[in-house]
Amino acid sequence: MTLLTAAETVAAVRAGSTSAVAETRAALDRIAALDPSLGAFQVVRADAALAEAAAVDARVAAGEDLPLAGVPIAIKDNVPVAGEPMREGSAATSSAPRPADHEVVVRLRAAGAIVVGITRVPELCVFGTTDSVYGTTRNPHNPERTSGGSSGGSAAAVASGMVAVAHAADGMGSIRIPAANCGLVGIKPGAGLVPADMGAHSWFGMSENGPLATTAADAALVLAVMAGRPELARPSLPDRPLRVGLATGIPTPLARLDPTWKSAADRTAAALRSLGHEVVDLAIPYPADPVPVLARWFAGAADDAAHEGLALRDLEPRVRAHARAGRLLRRLGALRPGPVERLRAGVEAATADVDVILTPGLAQPGPVAEGWHRRGWIANLRANIGYAPYAALWNLLGWPAAVVPAGWHDAARVPLAVQLVAHPAQDGAGEALLLALAAQLEQAAPWPRIAAPASAVGSES
Repeated sequence: MTLLTAAETVAAVRAGSTSAVAETRAALDRIAALDPSLGAFQVVRADAALAEAAAVDARVAAGEDLPLAGVPIAIKDNVPVAGEPMREGSAATSSAPRPADHEVVVRLRAAGAIVVGITRVPELCVFGTTDSVYGTTRNPHNPERTSGGSSGGSAAAVASGMVAVAHAADGMGSIRIPAANCGLVGIKPGAGLVPADMGAHSWFGMSENGPLATTAADAALVLAVMAGRPELARPSLPDRPLRVGLATGIPTPLARLDPTWKSAADRTAAALRSLGHEVVDLAIPYPADPVPVLARWFAGAADDAAHEGLALRDLEPRVRAHARAGRLLRRLGALRPGPVERLRAGVEAATADVDVILTPGLAQPGPVAEGWHRRGWIANLRANIGYAPYAALWNLLGWPAAVVPAGWHDAARVPLAVQLVAHPAQDGAGEALLLALAAQLEQAAPWPRIAAPASAVGSES
C-alpha cells in the first residue's frame, strides 16, 4: 500500500497535485477495506470528514498557510470531538454528542487536519490492551496479538496505513506502549507542553496528549501543532555528541526482560555510538515501593468514572476493581506528594550527566488481543505490568519520552522498539531533542512504515 506521509500530503495539497477531499476519500476507502478485521475505529465520520475536507480545500485556495493541510487524522476516544459521542470504551458512558472540541482537536482542525474518525480504547483507558464491549483492536503486524493500549485503536489505524498520523494520549504509557507494539514513532510530551485536560484531572497530571506516526518528521509536525510551537516541526540536534545512558535494568520484579527486547536496546546503543554519540551504562533508581504510581493509576480511574457520572456497578469487573482499589489507597494516604518528590530527586541525581536515557520499549511482546475485558483485574494487572513496565515512571515525573522502532521479533511476529527519555524543559527542548534523535536513527536504519498484509485472525466482537 502506498501511503503519503503527513508532510508529503501537506506539500502535495499546497502544490495542487492532490486535495484534502481526495486524501480524505482515500483514507475512508482504506478504513472501509482494513478496519473490519482490525477494529481500530469506534466512529468513522465519512460524510462529516468529506465536508470538512472541502472546507480545507477552500482555505488553501484562499491562501491560508496550513501546517496540516489536507491530512486525515484519527482522534482517540477519550477527548471530545464536537458532534460525536465520547464513549471511552464503556457502555456506561453517554451516547449524546459532545458540544465542543477538545483544545487539541481545535488546534489540529485549525491547522488543516481532517478528523476521519474516532479510535477505540479499553474502558476508561485503563489498560495496555484495547478491547471492550465494542470489540477487539488487533495489531496489524500480527492480528493474534494486541495493538497495545490504551491508544490501541490509534496505533492500529496508523500502523495499517489507514491514516498516516493519529492523536493519542498517555497516562501510564498509552502512547508509547501501542507505538512499541505496532512499530510506530510515538511521543509523550513533558508536563505542560500540550493541553491535557482529560477526565477529572488527567490522572493527577500524569496524562498527556501526543501523536502517533510512521516517521519522526510526522510526529514532530503533529506535536508542533498540538503544542502551538511551530519550531518543534523542525527539531535539530546540538552541535556536539550526545551522552546517552543505556538503562536495561528491570523496573519491577513482576517483569522479566525478553532477551530479544534487550538486544534491540543494545543494537540501538551501538547505532548511536556509530553516529558519534557517547553511550554509557546507566542504572535508573526505580522505586522499590510501587504504591505512589499505582495509587494514581487506580484513583485516576475512580475519579474519571465519577467525573463522567458513572456508577462503578456499571463498569467492567476489572475496571470496577481498579477504581475501588484507588478509593481505598486514597483513604490510606497513598497519594501524598512526598514519595514522588523523593523519587524525582533520586532520578534527577542518577541521570544528571546524560542528555538522553535509552531503555527497551517493552519487556515482552504484547499479549494476545482477545478477551481482556472479560478477564479479572489481577490477570490484567499482571499482564500489563509484566509486558510494559518501562513507561510509567516518566508519567509520574512528567518527563518527555518517545518510542521508536528498533527491529523485528521473529518468534512473536511483531516489531521491536526502544524508549528515549529526556530531561524536562519548559521550552520543549527535551521533546525536540528526542524527535531529532529519532530522525537520526530513522535515517541510519529506516524501518517499515506500514505493516505487511496479514491474514486477519478474527473480526470485531
